[in-house]
Amino acid sequence: MIIIGRWTTTGRLASTCAIFLFGACATSLFLVRESNAWPAAGAQPVTNSEAWVTAWGTSQQALGETPITNATVRMIARVTIPGDSVRIRLDNAFGIEPVTIGRAYIGHRIQGPALAAGSNRPLKFNGASEATIPVGGSTWSDPVRLPVLAQQDIAVSLYIPGANVRPSQHTAAVVTSYRSADGTGDVASAEGRMPFGATTTSLWWLKAIDVESATSPGAIVAFGDSITDGTCSTPDAHDRWEDVLSIRLGLEHNVNAPPGRGRRDGVKAVVNEGIGGNTLTRQGLTPPADSTPGMERLDRDVLSHHGVTDVVLFMGTNDIRRGAPAAQVVAGMTSIIQRVKAKGIRIAGATIIPRHNVAAAGTNTGWNADKTRIRNEVNQWIRSKAPFDAVIDFDRVVRDPTNPDLMNPPLNCGDGIHPSPAGYYAMGKSVELNLFSGHGRGR
Repeated sequence: MIIIGRWTTTGRLASTCAIFLFGACATSLFLVRESNAWPAAGAQPVTNSEAWVTAWGTSQQALGETPITNATVRMIARVTIPGDSVRIRLDNAFGIEPVTIGRAYIGHRIQGPALAAGSNRPLKFNGASEATIPVGGSTWSDPVRLPVLAQQDIAVSLYIPGANVRPSQHTAAVVTSYRSADGTGDVASAEGRMPFGATTTSLWWLKAIDVESATSPGAIVAFGDSITDGTCSTPDAHDRWEDVLSIRLGLEHNVNAPPGRGRRDGVKAVVNEGIGGNTLTRQGLTPPADSTPGMERLDRDVLSHHGVTDVVLFMGTNDIRRGAPAAQVVAGMTSIIQRVKAKGIRIAGATIIPRHNVAAAGTNTGWNADKTRIRNEVNQWIRSKAPFDAVIDFDRVVRDPTNPDLMNPPLNCGDGIHPSPAGYYAMGKSVELNLFSGHGRGR
């Protein structure tokens, strides 16, 4: 059983209900999102349409160690809603010099690096084949007509003409992407496997894919740490909790959607903005945060996306592991809640799942009973006082029935920190779909 509380915009608890795995909650909260702008350098897409929704995204976290010289990379991403046209966002968040994209293509991936025949489309950037991603900034492609299906793998091929170019990357994508050998030049238009002999599980430069959809009500952003990123999930299987949620939304989105004039009755996109080891805050942590904390990356990784209606905030365990008191974790969550709500976006909070005691060793400060006490204190705040619009109680989903401070063994991947694939499935299955029934859309 998962307890979900619904909150008014002032933070007063409006109602709660007990939900079994496929139950429903009667109350709903509808908010309309205001438009916003991502303030980083780089071109923003220009559109008067409300039809663009971010259908896939990832969080850049570091400057990669793999230099690329006169070669082509083929990044694989799975969009979560159908549509008629697409556009991409390229980021250079951690780059130390501008990056030139010689040519770019986008097409339907069928297996490995191979594409469906005839699907590969050239991308333009303000009408030009070449683009430059500024240091710390973003570059958007022009829209291109490419019909896509929900849960379809898309290949974005980028020709990098420079020498020893280090990529700004998401490090552990749990999805295999591809590259050609250095010196092979521009093979972005190739639809076969042949030029792409090397693999990577990092995502280089590709930040987001938007889909033009006349029916999608918007996007849900999962904003979290390694348990959202997918540590211990199955490579290339897309079996993280938010993947399960996305598939459930696709299968069930129209069951309880009465037709209505002006209603968008399609499925919502789900965007994974998780980073392994991520914290909410930065101050006083030991060891220091090793990625941009949630409070600092909220604009870049959440509020900059298009059509966002909902955010699921699932962080805090890494702050506690690094010595943060409950008050610091609560303050970080509260700040994010306020900033998200200021944009008219709903935000649900997920409770922090159990961690098993681990002795401190080296830079790993471990986990102990005091940290479990802080986790329980934060979870009690999330359930009873936090100004979230809803609560998703992942703690109760994965904890051991005989000891709530430990993970249930079949749902533990073995490290006492992360869920197993079965654990991720149970988490994704537990989320009440009516939480995301609002139809307000962003820019």
